[in-house]
Amino acid sequence: MEIRSYLEDIEEKNLSRYAAKSAASAGRVRYEEPCDLRTCFQRDRDRIIHSKAFRRLMHKTQAFISPEGDHYRTRLTHTLEVSQIARTISRSLRLNEDLTEAIALGHDLGHTPFGHLGEDDLNDVVPGGFRHNEQSVRVVQKIEKNGSGLNLTYEVMDGILNHRGSGSPGTLEGKVVQLSDKIAYINHDIDDAVRAGIITYDDLPKDCTDLLGDTFKKRINCLIRNIITNSMDKDDILMDKDIKDGMYKLRAFMFDNVYSSSMLGEERKKYRVFLSRIYTYYIEHFDELPDEFLNMYKNGEPKERVAADYTAGMTDRFALRVYGELFG
Repeated sequence: MEIRSYLEDIEEKNLSRYAAKSAASAGRVRYEEPCDLRTCFQRDRDRIIHSKAFRRLMHKTQAFISPEGDHYRTRLTHTLEVSQIARTISRSLRLNEDLTEAIALGHDLGHTPFGHLGEDDLNDVVPGGFRHNEQSVRVVQKIEKNGSGLNLTYEVMDGILNHRGSGSPGTLEGKVVQLSDKIAYINHDIDDAVRAGIITYDDLPKDCTDLLGDTFKKRINCLIRNIITNSMDKDDILMDKDIKDGMYKLRAFMFDNVYSSSMLGEERKKYRVFLSRIYTYYIEHFDELPDEFLNMYKNGEPKERVAADYTAGMTDRFALRVYGELFG
């Protein structure tokens, strides 16, 4: 018995009419024979989990660079929290949980070391700019597996590309991840900021905590339930206006009081040009890049983009080591 066909039949019978069905996928850039055990979206999820870029997320900054403590989030634990939230929502709405999980696990594969500080740093010097969602697509298309990429389905790549920025995901599963990303980082960054002593829970806007909840658990539960209630049997992912406004007000508070705090300001002074200096060095000494990146250049990729690929793929600790070796 071919298990994949059986799973596709289950999707057709049980998932919402608005869900993305594996059997109806737009396919891959390069055709592959379907797996007899897994649907195409399950296959994509597995490829992402086994990728080198996914493993490196454990040593990349979420909000705090090299924090002294074992309980701060990393880019990997952030990714797992996004996946957990998104899967809960998708399962309740009878959407395709495998597609949701693949998008969630892959959405930050292209993120730089040093979090958004590193992203901003590269954005200042790379021609055409640098955006981590676009870089995540490059990782799965052109960088992984020595340049051959993971050859993911169009639906997964669409969700990864449009999880942030002005674009809108083409599937409800992608929209679920887009919101789950915000729910995750707003709330776990509050938790980490309190742990770091930057803010206290009493500093949070009272109208937000009255509306969404005064604990991590209550806020997550409120936001997830509100999305499910408003989106059930609808061709969109929706929230009540007051709940959505409260979430974005909490996000604005974090930008004003945590991400721009004096404590993190010291980190910015220390690390703000690390990646741009590393990038510029490899532009000027291009032949020192690893062979797999030089091969990308030989195959037609622009020098500037290849140097950005290598720099962005570093972990925090590897970038620190490289910087020390190059500049002392």
